[in-house]
Amino acid sequence: MSDTTNRRRFLKVAAATTVAAPAIFTSKRTMAQDVIGEGDHKFHCEHFFPRLPDQFHWQITHNVAIDPDNNLYVIHEGNKKLTDHPSIFVFDSEGTFIRAFGQQFQGGGHGIEIRVEDGTPYLYVAAYQQVKSIAKLTLDGELVWQEYAPMKSGLYAAGEASDPDQVWGRDRFMPTNFAFLPNGDFLLADGYGAWAIHRYTRDGKWLSHFGGAGDGKGKFALPHGIWLDDRIDGAAEIVVADRAHNTLQTFALDGTYKKTVTGFGLPANIDVFEDLMLVPELVAQVSILDQNHNTIAKLGSDQDRILADKEQAGDFTIRKDESRWEQGKFVHPHDGCFDKEGNIYIAEWVATGRVTKLTRA
Repeated sequence: MSDTTNRRRFLKVAAATTVAAPAIFTSKRTMAQDVIGEGDHKFHCEHFFPRLPDQFHWQITHNVAIDPDNNLYVIHEGNKKLTDHPSIFVFDSEGTFIRAFGQQFQGGGHGIEIRVEDGTPYLYVAAYQQVKSIAKLTLDGELVWQEYAPMKSGLYAAGEASDPDQVWGRDRFMPTNFAFLPNGDFLLADGYGAWAIHRYTRDGKWLSHFGGAGDGKGKFALPHGIWLDDRIDGAAEIVVADRAHNTLQTFALDGTYKKTVTGFGLPANIDVFEDLMLVPELVAQVSILDQNHNTIAKLGSDQDRILADKEQAGDFTIRKDESRWEQGKFVHPHDGCFDKEGNIYIAEWVATGRVTKLTRA
């Protein structure tokens, strides 16, 4: 087709659709406004991404994980009085609901991760509050094993394993998240309890611990998130999101302290994809780090507004008022994970729950 013919067709169509042009331009502006990030790390931002069936409702969303089929798993804390309501929801990559389970974690749902073992993927769940346990499940929610406070560690009050209750303290078991080691063992962060990192076999048998409460350099103030950083061949290390210290701490695989990375606002969790590290920060932003732990992009930052609200009100009040949430801005990112294509899911600690999908732009 000649250039002249193409131009005539274009002019004819343009003339016929002049009335619709403002809507087209508005759509383009909206798409541009929905892109967040910087440099090579820009994403289309879709808040409230997954869709729940009418019989369920969002509560405080906590953590997210991706299975080998790129399905999304979301766990929320839940309400312990709603004993028949599931705490874990599964969606496909388009946000369509697949299934739900996990009623036993209601009121305490927190950490969720997926590990493939001998070709079979399993779900690991950490529950705090009155539940105080960790569990391994199939992806359909069938229980493989469940364990309670590791009393052999000597860290916990009498009865913490046999009679768990919603009691907090450094001598209590309040697990938050997992990391998986190359030999099959896993690590568990007791983020709200003893502030220790526990090591277990894949069968849930306790082996040892390190850390505990302190001022840093191997000691913690709320070690909330944990991950095995294997981005550099032959140099895998453990990374802990030491939330109340506003730092990441890194360790050798035997638990020996290596270094501290500063400059975060309550870092909550960690994930990696290729050469990137994802750090959701509870104070209103998500950071992307390079292999040397330098921050190379900040996504959806709204720190000034959220901190000003806390200072004025004495509490984080915006999290309870959805009308004050802004497009392309985060309120309280609590967990994040990459999918198989490098897109990102973010779960936020907000009263009515929110999961955002960030699709690579």
